[in-house]
Amino acid sequence: MKVAIGSDHAGYELKEKIKAHLEGKFELTDFGTHSTDSTDYPDYANKVACGVASENFEKGILVCWTGNGMAMAANKIKGVRAGLCLNERMAELTRQHNDANVLCLPSLFVKPEDAIVIVDKFFDAEFEGGRHSRRVTKIEQMECGGGFTNIR
Repeated sequence: MKVAIGSDHAGYELKEKIKAHLEGKFELTDFGTHSTDSTDYPDYANKVACGVASENFEKGILVCWTGNGMAMAANKIKGVRAGLCLNERMAELTRQHNDANVLCLPSLFVKPEDAIVIVDKFFDAEFEGGRHSRRVTKIEQMECGGGFTNIR
């Protein structure tokens, strides 16, 4: 599986630990940042999200201080469903119920050893389809302000 990964300066150290854990399991491409020098999280969210949306990568991982900035920025890209996960159950459910294709992690709130478990759960979980497919389709219809008309 091809996986895109990125972080800003606040997520750099955690990103590096995740990369070390995933090397050999997946084909990883690191879109940066490559140091703890201050940088802007949307730059890296854009690179990873566009890579996933273009289907050059099957999944993505983004790390910043709270994870929120990365999630907000990544979700602006059509075709991306980025989920902020603080624990392994959230990671499992964001895949099973929301078919998330980008995992966002907060370096401030998640210990490195817990982040590894979260990442593993994210990649091990499968989208369940069924009633969740209808909901994901509605999310897709909302992209670019399209909205949807079949409100139940």
